Amino acid sequence: MEDALGRRFEELANRAWNQGSYTFTNFLDLPSLSIFHRMLPSLPPVPYRLFGGTEGCERQMLRFGDESLCGYEMPFPITCLHFTPANARFADALTHRDFLGAAMGLGIERELIGDIIVRENEAYLFCVERIASYLSDRLTQAKRTTLRCAPVVQLPEGPLYQTKRTLVQLSSPRIDALIAHVHHLSRGDAQALFPAGKVYVNGRLCESPGYSPKENEIISVRGFGRMRFIGVESLSKKGKSNTAVDLYV
Repeated sequence: MEDALGRRFEELANRAWNQGSYTFTNFLDLPSLSIFHRMLPSLPPVPYRLFGGTEGCERQMLRFGDESLCGYEMPFPITCLHFTPANARFADALTHRDFLGAAMGLGIERELIGDIIVRENEAYLFCVERIASYLSDRLTQAKRTTLRCAPVVQLPEGPLYQTKRTLVQLSSPRIDALIAHVHHLSRGDAQALFPAGKVYVNGRLCESPGYSPKENEIISVRGFGRMRFIGVESLSKKGKSNTAVDLYV
């Protein structure tokens, strides 16, 4: 898989560089993003951008090319669909898994769907533009709840992703200590996440439990969630660091 993905990145980068035209991937998950960052130095020096549809998206589409290279601007072929229960009073309590499962049940490949942001039983689903009409017409039910769908012309004001500020006391600035405290794990269980390839920082695989996070870095722990590292706000009387993070909720 890694070799095939690497060849795909090379193909798209070379095409953009040689033809002066935009090229796009589908949505990339964290392991795929990490592969891209690792092989970036070996690619042609073509401008690129990662974007998932709105600020804070974890699954992102990669675009090679920009206005300076291509002579014009081209938006990402991403559509946002807004799903709401047809009758909120009798709707099931719907989760990310419910909306994703309903979409996967239609036979759609995962790479064609980006983040799904659930807010108060409604979902904002980002997808590749070419399947938007199909999803809108066919994704009519999640669990036992009938859904309505409308394309989003303009996203609501403010961030779709919500965060919750949390303070943790750390005796060490290491990332394994931070993960252990935030996710209520033992230090050993937190350290075991690194050789298992579960920890990513700004879309890059982090293999060092001793890494010290930097301000505003996004730490993703697969199976547990994401957080933005804010930094040390103060010191306790015992010399521990009162460290702030914003948890994605």
